[in-house]
Amino acid sequence: MARSETDPRNDFDVEVGTRSPGYNLPQRLGATMVLPMLAMAAMAFPAALVVGVIRADKISSGAAADTIAALQHLGVGLMFVGFAAVFAAISFAIARILGRLRAGGGELQEAAGRSVQSLRMPATAKAFLVLMAMAMMTILAAVALHFAFAIDVENTTSSIAQSEDRFVVLEAIRRIGVAIYLFAITLGLATIVRVLRFQSVRIRELPAELAPS
Repeated sequence: MARSETDPRNDFDVEVGTRSPGYNLPQRLGATMVLPMLAMAAMAFPAALVVGVIRADKISSGAAADTIAALQHLGVGLMFVGFAAVFAAISFAIARILGRLRAGGGELQEAAGRSVQSLRMPATAKAFLVLMAMAMMTILAAVALHFAFAIDVENTTSSIAQSEDRFVVLEAIRRIGVAIYLFAITLGLATIVRVLRFQSVRIRELPAELAPS
């Protein structure tokens, strides 16, 4: 049975128009930020590897304990700059895919001369954006503290012990950030699945639907 432009849907929450809605702000950011994030990761990971090699050499040559502790914080900080960039690139890629589906689905309906129905932002997409931002801030806060502690450590027994304690605490913070990021990415993928389901249903409706007058 054909569905008219004014018929409410009870299967998907949609907005109706006559033209493709195009990209929203997160999707536009996704289209432009994937490559910069990958480039950042491509620089951060080799830098962390270099610091790790230098630290290993310092340990084998019996360097001062504060130097080794500082390099530990610096190396892990650089490593997690890379991880944050990779996770951000994945998240932006998901946003880019969702944008392409949103714009492309609207363009298809517009070209077919039918009313353009676009899926409103699902709750999974909203949670994806919020959790992605939380995860990014959590990891970058841990990275900033690693860099600060690398500068702060001194060649005393109490300072070295404090540095180790700080490292353990920051490791927990980093893991929380990674867990949040992975959960956010899962929600982003779930949103892609929902959009594809909606578009599959909508495409099957087009042949039988009357064009808007």
